[in-house]
Amino acid sequence: MSAVQTSRPVSRTMSSRDWTMLLLLGAIWGGSFFFARIAVAEINPLTLVLFRVAIAAAALHVYLAARGISFRSALPLAGGFVLLATLNNVIPFSLIFAGQTELGAGLASVLNATTPFWTALIAHMLTVDEKLTWNKIAGIMLGIAGTAVMIGPGLLAGLGGPVWAKFALVGASLSYALALMVARRFKGVPPAVVATAQLTASTAIMIPVVLLVNGPHGLFAASAHVWAAVFALALLSTAFAYILYFNLVASAGATNASLVTLIVPASAILLGAVFLGERLEAFELAGIALIGLGLVTIDGRLLPKR
Repeated sequence: MSAVQTSRPVSRTMSSRDWTMLLLLGAIWGGSFFFARIAVAEINPLTLVLFRVAIAAAALHVYLAARGISFRSALPLAGGFVLLATLNNVIPFSLIFAGQTELGAGLASVLNATTPFWTALIAHMLTVDEKLTWNKIAGIMLGIAGTAVMIGPGLLAGLGGPVWAKFALVGASLSYALALMVARRFKGVPPAVVATAQLTASTAIMIPVVLLVNGPHGLFAASAHVWAAVFALALLSTAFAYILYFNLVASAGATNASLVTLIVPASAILLGAVFLGERLEAFELAGIALIGLGLVTIDGRLLPKR
């Protein structure tokens, strides 16, 4: 191989296993909206974030012990995991909650779905193995357009609102993109250890935040069905989901892993139709089709890779 060939930037492609993990992760994170919808009826959003990361962290520590996987490999990297937790949980969750006090859910979903766009740009600048291609650009744009179409009337209803709230949602997407760059640093660490360390650091950060903002009064005052939703959110949509997520980052790269934010809204709508009997509108089906078209475009199955 020539020197020119060895120095040429490359773009990572996804295997069938990667696509399976991506679609499963999208379905799980789409389903998290069901659990969160139940939980926020009785639990303050910041407190819910704390319960979500704390229960998930505890479950993953038990999982590591049961599998005989040592957590010690994460200890020398504690500073990196605090940074990852801040960028992947604390900052985006806070910005999304703040932005959604002023914006409709539709616009918030579309702005959150720009995460692959920002990830692709940042990865192009900072990496040698995740360069932009025409397929990626076209596929990401189709996916964002599909999310906008799928949200439909909800997007139109939320187009107003202050500029700061829109920047808050974009800031959350940028934070997720930067978190994916940080996550690349832990390729040699088992994904289960990365997930456990991130959630442990998030818990350590969120405890003083919740106590300062909300105080300890009524912290555990919730009904049984709400606690069931909290545990489902923590164990399935957080602990298990983050193991999948970090496996995907290690295998397919940051840009490809970020595509899950395009799948999550479609997954939530489809799950609502299947399990809650919600009726799919024509614009929702059109949006889901556009997202699917965007994904196969990125994969190079629709158009030759350029």
